[in-house]
Amino acid sequence: MSTSELIAQEVISLPESQQRKVYEFAHALRLQSAAEHFDGLLLSESTLARDWNTPEEDSAWANL
Repeated sequence: MSTSELIAQEVISLPESQQRKVYEFAHALRLQSAAEHFDGLLLSESTLARDWNTPEEDSAWANL
């Protein structure tokens, strides 16, 4: 039996109010997982590149 089937079997036997709590918990886990995958650096790279990829920046960093 799969994990999904085991969970469904347990949840179906709970009263409606407890089923709602299980749903809310599962929903919160999914949102948390999505938030953990957020990478602001990748989203800002193209915007920052406009400032970084200039001749002035190249000359400022040429000696490093």
